[in-house]
Amino acid sequence: MRDFLERFRPAGTPGASATGVPADRTAERAAELEPSLARLASVQQEAAQIRAAAEQEAEALRQNAAREAARMVDAAREHAHELRRQTAEPLLREARQEADALRAAGDRTASAIRERAPERMPHLVDLAVADALRLTGGERDDP
Repeated sequence: MRDFLERFRPAGTPGASATGVPADRTAERAAELEPSLARLASVQQEAAQIRAAAEQEAEALRQNAAREAARMVDAAREHAHELRRQTAEPLLREARQEADALRAAGDRTASAIRERAPERMPHLVDLAVADALRLTGGERDDP
């Protein structure tokens, strides 16, 4: 306790100089704080090491995540073609069925026209001949 109280005692009395050496307060403070500051320095070093290790671990995690993301993108690209094919398959099937239905309807219409053509052909030929004669000034007007 005595050493503690000595810190507050003035170095000398005002007036005539007394014999003695003034107290070196800077040295006293340094001696008092040095052990605490030395422990603090080691803690700071430990914190720096922890930060450096954390940065290394974070970088490794980022690199692993980048590799995993690249792998996932590659896998998605590989599956994209098959997925497109699977998606387009029902649409193509429906389009083929529609084309087949249109083709069948066209075939039926063509067949019906072929069946009626022999019946209607003589009348249509008479009409065409009458029109041609009328244009050339011929006399035939009885279709």
